Amino acid sequence: MADIDFDKAFCSLTGHPPFPWQESLYDRFVSDRDDNIPSTCDLPTGLGKTSVIVIWLIALAKQRDKMPRRLVYVVNRRTVVDQTTNEVEKLRHNLQGHPSLEALRERLGTLAISTLRGQFADNGEWRDDPARPAVVCGTVDMIGSRLLFSGYRRGFKSKPTHAGLLGHDTLIVHDEAHLEPAFQNLLESIHSQQRSDNGECNRCIRVLELTATSRTEDDGRKPFTLTDLDYKHKLVRQRLFAKKGIEFHAIEDPNKGKLDAVVAAKALQDDYKSSGQAILIYLRKVEDVNKVVGTLRKAFRGQDNVETLTGTLRGLERDRMADPRRSNASRVFARFLPRPKPDAPESEQWQTEPLPGTVYLVCTSAGEVGVNISADHLICDLTPFDSMAQRFGRVNRFGDGDAKIDVIHEAEIDTKKTEYEARRLKTVELLQQLSRREDGRHDACPHTLGKLNQNDRLGAFSPQPTTLHVDDILFDAWAMTTIYDELPGRPQVADWLHGVTDNGWDPPQTHVAWREEVGEIIGKLLEKHPPNELLEDYPLKPHELLRDNSDRVFMDLQALAKSHGEKPVWVLDAQGHVERTDLKSIADPDAKGPQAKRLKVSIQHKTVLLPHNIGGLEKGLLKGSSKYDPQTPYDVADEWSDEHGRRRLRYFTTDNTDEETVSGADQMREIRTIIFSEDNEEIPEGTETAPRVWHWCVRPRAADPSWRSREEQLLADHLNSAEDFATRIVNKLDLDEQLSSAVVIAAKYHDLGKDRKLWQIGIGNRAYPGKVLAKSNNHRRPNHHYRHEFGSLLDIRNQPDFQSQPEEMQELILHLIAAHHGRGRPHFPSMESYDPEHTEDEADAMAAAVPRRFARLQRRYGRWGLAYLESLVRAADVMASQTAEEQAVRKGKQP
Repeated sequence: MADIDFDKAFCSLTGHPPFPWQESLYDRFVSDRDDNIPSTCDLPTGLGKTSVIVIWLIALAKQRDKMPRRLVYVVNRRTVVDQTTNEVEKLRHNLQGHPSLEALRERLGTLAISTLRGQFADNGEWRDDPARPAVVCGTVDMIGSRLLFSGYRRGFKSKPTHAGLLGHDTLIVHDEAHLEPAFQNLLESIHSQQRSDNGECNRCIRVLELTATSRTEDDGRKPFTLTDLDYKHKLVRQRLFAKKGIEFHAIEDPNKGKLDAVVAAKALQDDYKSSGQAILIYLRKVEDVNKVVGTLRKAFRGQDNVETLTGTLRGLERDRMADPRRSNASRVFARFLPRPKPDAPESEQWQTEPLPGTVYLVCTSAGEVGVNISADHLICDLTPFDSMAQRFGRVNRFGDGDAKIDVIHEAEIDTKKTEYEARRLKTVELLQQLSRREDGRHDACPHTLGKLNQNDRLGAFSPQPTTLHVDDILFDAWAMTTIYDELPGRPQVADWLHGVTDNGWDPPQTHVAWREEVGEIIGKLLEKHPPNELLEDYPLKPHELLRDNSDRVFMDLQALAKSHGEKPVWVLDAQGHVERTDLKSIADPDAKGPQAKRLKVSIQHKTVLLPHNIGGLEKGLLKGSSKYDPQTPYDVADEWSDEHGRRRLRYFTTDNTDEETVSGADQMREIRTIIFSEDNEEIPEGTETAPRVWHWCVRPRAADPSWRSREEQLLADHLNSAEDFATRIVNKLDLDEQLSSAVVIAAKYHDLGKDRKLWQIGIGNRAYPGKVLAKSNNHRRPNHHYRHEFGSLLDIRNQPDFQSQPEEMQELILHLIAAHHGRGRPHFPSMESYDPEHTEDEADAMAAAVPRRFARLQRRYGRWGLAYLESLVRAADVMASQTAEEQAVRKGKQP
């Protein structure tokens, strides 16, 4: 097999040769050092920090035993996650097609790419095959909650799988780590916990802190940074010494010169207004952004050369605005992006032409970090140093211009008000120490900023939130995912992801989305189609959500409630619990004083799900006074697609027998059918016609629902297929022989409990016992509480290859079977702890053993190690089901 040449591979994957620091980091990755992956990379902005992904990939091909199989790239800005995903898509395209990368392809196979935020939603590639190298991009909330067995907007079935795959054999790259010190501390705590567990299946996570603005003090750990060769490299020097000059403008009397007015006036001065260049404006407050945008648009009436980027914009509109590969992207935003190379693949070429002339992009902190934009000039208000450094990194980013930076601030900053204000004052004092250029502006090139005193910089950083201690008790509580109701001693994980703040500058947030089912599934329909099940079938996707300050959300909801107070609303907490209520109950328009405060608190850190026809959405922003517009896409659950354009699908037909033709429906598997009468109550099965039928479909890929398929699947065939896929998976992994055998045996017998008359009749198999099915093509859902995996625990005891295993492996096999649909962590609910063909005593004894076994195995294999082993069996089950589904699709079968 050919050896790997790093320089050639890097150039083929990225289209350009590596910088010296990139070569040095690769040498570190493939070295024999125990710390071959450094804990911190401190690198200036504009020097390609995301290339850590490329370096990891080549190192993985070179030395599999040195590098984790999955790389998780975390940054707490949603736009950056999407951009990173796009970069990795280009990487995979080159990996698959470049002729010089045959050696890499041979060693790596295909690369899975998933994002837990953005237009691709979660395509599931990273969890379909645990043996496949994977890159996962996501925000702190999406990655962190999953690591802690608490995936936001995920059902209890998938939480252990996500935790196991993210927390085992994974390199977690935390980009812009200074923004989320609590999360960085959590990652280090998990790594330390895993090392102390010393579990028998425990490839600990590796954590790489990646930042251009490090908070790290001198604690003896030397960060990886630029090499001497970098400072001699022409392109590196161009970016390190990029020309950027700061001028400070103090507002002497804030009452006469309001910040927004001063910023707008500066932006409209002739040297900007007539420059024909791209002007970036940063402001802390959404209210100031809106006022400045209004002033600029009035001044440029009809030119449409002003764009807004705030964290309050709904994901769908943000995705469309920032991606010029779409024909409806923002022409203004495109001016701030680097153009694709002429020889880039067609999928990367732009469909949106940048707008010529002077353009303005007005942002809050949503546009500060990591976004690969570069402006000609910058106007901004004053924030702490870490934020200011990020802002400076978005202007003349590549060193090919000479940027003016105008900083507008109060002449007198009240440092007694909050610690945040004190940090702002320290920042302006620190920046004014920078040397002056010939034009009188202060020199703000990256090299000069990096030479400021480290302690002075840290003293001017944003105040850190209080970081909470995490321990065994909390890890154990979060890992008990079967208990999905509130559990004493199990807090929600948000405070461990972001820390605790008690201030006015970082207020609580609330998410808002619109779904058709909120208004449609009412009355008795809710009994058969509970909201938590509907959201398990069709999880909320990031592109559906907008987020804003909870107080502002409350005011907009109050405005909506004036006309729609009786409309149904679902309120979701971070654990996935759903409260059914109405709009007036959460946002009474007449509420004042203590009552209003209580209602505001009740929606903090939650998601408010509104009916699709209620209004309240205007250009992607929440606006309570906005009336319902049938032309506005409110429910956009079906708008997402994976990178191949495949999507989920929900559609209405007018009766239950003669389905109308819906584009794409023939490629889907139906997972739920809702039959409506005129008064929105379910019509009993067997009724010949009904006013409406709602079909919910997914692309065939998952093992759930466990009873449903396009065409019948025999139980014996499914078990043989699962055994085969489990064998393929473990043969690619670094598991010892006993663990590999346990996984394969568990997959081989995981569905034995389906061989019950109760279960077979429940899925509509009238040919039982002559024919035993694993899945039916019947629309019926089982109407009993029997769990087939509980029955499998009782049946497997009679299998010779199970009996031949050592007792500790038998324990593991039993748990892997119990947990393959999310149960057994730590228990089966009492209503599910029975078997129609075994005695009550046998069932009780097995049910009592399940939680004790779970506790013992967690101690033995570690929390994430045990969840990882569970994910292998679940993956084999999914692969077996998906293969059968794909065969049915090729045959043109309908569910």
